[in-house]
Amino acid sequence: MKIFITGISTDVGKTIASAIITEVLEADYWKPIQAGDLNDSDSHKIQRYISNDKSVIHENSYKLNTPASPHLAAELDGITIDLKNIIEPKTANHLVIEGAGGIFVPLNEIDFVLDLIQPDYKVIVVSRHYLGSINHTLLTIEALKNRGINIAGIIFNGNENLPTETIILNTTQLKCIGKIEEEPYFDQNVISEYADLFRDNLLKI
Repeated sequence: MKIFITGISTDVGKTIASAIITEVLEADYWKPIQAGDLNDSDSHKIQRYISNDKSVIHENSYKLNTPASPHLAAELDGITIDLKNIIEPKTANHLVIEGAGGIFVPLNEIDFVLDLIQPDYKVIVVSRHYLGSINHTLLTIEALKNRGINIAGIIFNGNENLPTETIILNTTQLKCIGKIEEEPYFDQNVISEYADLFRDNLLKI
């Protein structure tokens, strides 16, 4: 199984969600494009958060120096992102793929994160509670559906907000995979606890 993790915006909790899913499935992890924080990248964080010994963290296809939209970060590094160079790692294991920002984050002048999603991927959307998140979530899901992409479900991040969650789930008819509360910190123990909570729903997708 190949699961693509996308968010409704940047900094909504994709990496934490990816760590939980990676831990549940004892999957491999791959972030095709890392922009900025190269010394403490999302791949480094996943390695710290998971506690199983089966997951392999695969190398990024692009490591960009500036924490910015990939198209700009690449330009500042004097390169252009080419989808032909983003080659999915070969593995017999499950694979968790983490996107960069939201689905319409540009990679170059014509391609977006959305264009990284392959037909055999199952997409999980991470929605963080903030003013405007309903609109951002519904727009993200509508765009994915318009491309005929398989959406496995939604993960909500932030303290429970039932009115928001209810309208999103009723409108989209998607499944809630799980909810991530506001935590003072994340470490292997916290990720493991969430893995236990998410396990049944993830194994059904």
